[in-house]
Amino acid sequence: MNIPFLGDRAEKHRIHDAEGIAGLLAECELLRSHAAREGIQLDDSARSLEALDQLVPRWRDDEETASWLGNDAGLYLGTVIVRTVEGAAWEIRLDGQPVVRLDSGREFDVVASGHEWAASGVPELSQLYAEVAEE
Repeated sequence: MNIPFLGDRAEKHRIHDAEGIAGLLAECELLRSHAAREGIQLDDSARSLEALDQLVPRWRDDEETASWLGNDAGLYLGTVIVRTVEGAAWEIRLDGQPVVRLDSGREFDVVASGHEWAASGVPELSQLYAEVAEE
């Protein structure tokens, strides 16, 4: 239905605030507080990903914590990639999932990777980062 005074509702005008989105996705409060308790400073560097890979996975006993931590780990991995790999940027897919897209067009579902890391430790966050940074 196209009612003239409502405009074309099928046409979606989206305004993306890339810096605002990146800031929100970088918060990762649960991961940051967990890392701080373990003496790890998350400074958005590849080294901090290596430190996270060394954490003893005590969270795996609590399914809810593991899920939240996995989400945060994925968002943190994406944050490190976006801030350190030239041409990497956040993109929000139509389903609402944040992904990292490289200049090459390759897309990384970092949240799914974070959940895998929280559940089993494999693949390591630093390994994923290294693969993305090589491109």
